[in-house]
Formats: sequence, C-alpha cells, structure tokens
Amino acid sequence: METLPFYGIRELTPGPRWRQLFDATWAGYRSWYLSEGESARPSIELARRMLTQYMPELTTTWERLVELTDGDETAGRMLTLYNPPRFLPGCSQIALTGDAPMLIRNYDYRPDLCERVVFSSAFTGRRVLGSSDCLWGLLDGMNEAGLVVSLTFGGRRGGGTGFGIPLIVRYVLEVAETLADAIAVLRRVPVNMAYNLTILDRNGDNATVFVAPELEPEVSVRCPATNHRGTVPDDPDHAQRFNSVERQQALFALLARKPDPDTAISAFLKPPLYNTAYAEGFGTMYTAAYRPAEGVVDYVWPGSTWRRGFNSPDAIHVAELGRDPVAVLG
Repeated sequence: METLPFYGIRELTPGPRWRQLFDATWAGYRSWYLSEGESARPSIELARRMLTQYMPELTTTWERLVELTDGDETAGRMLTLYNPPRFLPGCSQIALTGDAPMLIRNYDYRPDLCERVVFSSAFTGRRVLGSSDCLWGLLDGMNEAGLVVSLTFGGRRGGGTGFGIPLIVRYVLEVAETLADAIAVLRRVPVNMAYNLTILDRNGDNATVFVAPELEPEVSVRCPATNHRGTVPDDPDHAQRFNSVERQQALFALLARKPDPDTAISAFLKPPLYNTAYAEGFGTMYTAAYRPAEGVVDYVWPGSTWRRGFNSPDAIHVAELGRDPVAVLG
C-alpha cells in the first residue's frame, strides 16, 4: 500500500491558508487550464460576467481569491470555472434514509490530480465543509443547514457552454438548504458537461440529478449513481470500461438489504465499488460518509477513518490507498 497525506483546512474566508493551497497547486492547474491553448478559454471579462450573472453570491469571494493570487489574470479566468477543460471522475454514491440520513460516496481518480484537501469555510456566511477541487470548488460537501451534495461523471461524452461542476456544487451548498432548493439552482445554472449529482438534505429527502449542457435536469428519486444517466448508459463502451452498471447494481442490492451505516460503508471499501486502477484515473482516493444530522463527515480508507466537522482545526491525516499508486503510475 502507498501512503498519501490528506489536509484539513479551516479558514472561514480566503486568506493565508488558501494562498498556501494556491502556491502548492497552481502550476498543475495552470497547465490543465491552458492544455487546449489560451484561446480555448474565455476572456477574463466574459468569465467574470458569467459568474456574476449566474452565481452573484460568489463574486465577492472570487474577487478576494484573485487578489490573493496577486491579480494573476489566468488564475482569475480559471477560478470562475466558466468553460473549463473536461473533468471526468469515476465515483459511486448512495443516499441512506431513516433515523440518521447519510450520503456515502467513493471518489475515483488519479492520486497526482487529487487536491486531497478537506476545506471548512464560510465564504458567503454559511458554513460549508467538503472535499476541495479547483481551489474553491467541491467534489462533495455539506452545509450547516444539513444539505449534502456529491458529484460523479454522468457518462455522456461531449460538452457545452457552462460552468465546471465543482464550482456548481460549491454554489448549491452556499445558497440552498433543501433538496428542492438545490434542484431549483441546478435548473438555472448551466453546466459544461454531463454529471450525476446525488443530493440529500437533513430531512432525508434525496435524489440523483442528471445535469448536462442545454438539457433540463433529470431527477431520479432513490437512484444510486455511478457513471451513467439513470439505469441505461448513453455510452455503453465508457460504462463497460469503468464497470458503471455493475457498480450501480451493487448499490441497488446494498439499498435493498437496508444496511446499517457501518455495513454500508464497508461495502464501499470492497470491489466492485472500491477500485485500484489509479494510473487510468479510476482508483478510489477516499470514501466519504456525510452525516448531516451530526454535521460531520467521515473519510474512510482500508486502514483508517478521519472525522471532520465544521469546527475541526487544521490537521493532516496520512491515509493508505488500496494498492501502491506510485508503482501503478510507474
């Protein structure tokens, strides 16, 4: 097994800790953002205008972030996540209801492309906690109202005009409190690629919402999500390559057994939900179990568990992945 550090940051508004994250990751993000050429990305004027039009509550925070980059124009464009390059994570996710609602997800990706940061913030005044991506977006997260959102690629190739999904997840958690609120946001904010968003609120209301460019969101109640829309893949070859149908069937079977939380989490640490193809971007980086009633998330690996809450102090947790990613990548 290979050990990797995961970092917990608690910074209510962007400051020196965010700047440290930027300094540590910007070279990689800049290379990704410009990978298709400078002209493939929108101008700073257009990017800012679109952010202000669709997510006005985030504009002040975006301005602060740009200030912390010393006014770097490329960083400013990238941080809007308007029309960014493609982002295709694997992932499996499920919502459990009952006396203690819980959202559990596996995030499957490459170790060298994963921030490995759990960020607790209050950028717009509301407490938000989750797995950071693209410097202020979220792969999954929870707010103090008890709303939880988690993303996975939706299996439909191609793209369109809109925002990168990590910032949309951030935005939903900044402005919404319930499942209905979240769906309303997704109906008005354009997304640049197809994704499944599994959403759970404090009341146990939950759904998986398929979003894609120029399409109305499709809402499926009590439908676990992997990497295709609904239960029938749009792209069978992609679904087969990443065992998307097999993983979803395993989640349906798990739901049918009405498992207790520990049993459900354990299932995410075993095949077919746990994956080790790290070099292909399909290795499980972490299992996250969000407990909105308690306001905590447990990050789980085969050999350890790390609990984070809104007020958890800065910390580092060294985790063991399921197999040696360095050896695989080599």
